[in-house]
Amino acid sequence: MLYDFIITDKNAATPMYRQIYTSIRQAIENGNLKQGDKLPSIRRLCQTLNISKTTVIAAYDRLAAEGYVLNRPQSGYYVAADFETLPAASEKSGDTTEQEKQFYEYDFSTKSIDSRIIDLSAWRKEIKNIINSTYLQMSYGDVQGEEALRSALQKYALGVRSVNASAARIVVAAGTQAVLCLLCSLIGCQKRVAIQRDSFIQSEYVFRSFQYDICYFESDDSGVTLASLNEIQPDIILLNPNFSGTAGVNMPLTRRLEIIRWAAQHHALILEDDYNGELRYSSHPLPCVQSYDADHTVYIGSFSKVLLPSVRISYMVLPEDLSRRFDDNRAYLNQTASKTEQLALAAYLNSGKIDAHIRRARRIYLEKSRDTLFFIQKYFPDSTVVFHETSLYYSVRLPFQVNRAAMDAGLEQSGIRLMTREFDENVFGISFSGIPSKKIEEGLRLTSEIIYQAKNHCEASQ
Repeated sequence: MLYDFIITDKNAATPMYRQIYTSIRQAIENGNLKQGDKLPSIRRLCQTLNISKTTVIAAYDRLAAEGYVLNRPQSGYYVAADFETLPAASEKSGDTTEQEKQFYEYDFSTKSIDSRIIDLSAWRKEIKNIINSTYLQMSYGDVQGEEALRSALQKYALGVRSVNASAARIVVAAGTQAVLCLLCSLIGCQKRVAIQRDSFIQSEYVFRSFQYDICYFESDDSGVTLASLNEIQPDIILLNPNFSGTAGVNMPLTRRLEIIRWAAQHHALILEDDYNGELRYSSHPLPCVQSYDADHTVYIGSFSKVLLPSVRISYMVLPEDLSRRFDDNRAYLNQTASKTEQLALAAYLNSGKIDAHIRRARRIYLEKSRDTLFFIQKYFPDSTVVFHETSLYYSVRLPFQVNRAAMDAGLEQSGIRLMTREFDENVFGISFSGIPSKKIEEGLRLTSEIIYQAKNHCEASQ
């Protein structure tokens, strides 16, 4: 597994060994690391955190001295303590359109991923193994999600995002929109929800279906402001802390804690849409909001960009009260995600292949993000550019007006697809998630020619 849950800060006053010791101890006491789980090797942790061997040994020796871990010669360190209690507040025992079918030579949309990221043969093998297990195919799936997957997700979400979860609190569904539908059915109708404008339009559809009053909060450079929340007084706050504020940055810890305190004081529920949180590759990842407050936060994760867009599996981690409500209503619910894909994903996570997969994705997307920014600045030198790291795209605001019809026609003719906005014709998105690296420059060069021609067309018609 990955070990992003070991939080360190070289600028902190607390010694580094103490930070490592505290992170691992808390994970053991929370039940996220269980008796028999193996800790990362000293060498691996030194490489991952870029620290000395002496520092790691000091942390491990203290854990061993206190009985949390056991050192097995020639094998490594293993969790020895057996904490039965659960984390924080505790566990209870559309139709395809013609546009979608069209092939684009230069696809700068977010509808695909880089083919180099996943070893499809490994994924096919996991699917084949499940299909060949006849007895697994002869029954309905668990309404909450297959137990094997929920157990695997508990370790995965802890490792990559520091999610404070137990398998009993995890609920699986076929995509984030399905997760939100299920969640709203548990929360109830006619609530007031605060969301970021132009963030996740599918969520707005779900909220309107449950007669929610949708309000758009105001943001500064750090994200949603408390003044805006005070004005809206929402029952629910939908956040994507990886993309927040006027600059689309990672929400700083101070603002996260302020929002948590505000939500607790006003009895509001935080919905944390951690879209691609594990794919942060150009900045240091922060623990998810839910790791600081599991009692008032619903964590939502998915695998559409992490694994494959075609694998429609998302999950949420519920606070205790909503978890009880789910249990009370499970007789009326059905599972929407494929049982076969759930079990295949569980096997894929447990095999450790996902670790190499994420490391490879982070490396590839880091390289592509740098190349894309270089060519955006080359071909759109006067534009305002905002980086949306985990969403894998740049938004570009043009400093001039364009003839949108001429622009769209030129892009279509040249086989180019952008992330355009109907309500703002001077802003478009450039995603590097799926387009091959070798096509980025040529695609942006052609896009620039078409847009500047559309600019001239607009000026001539005025």
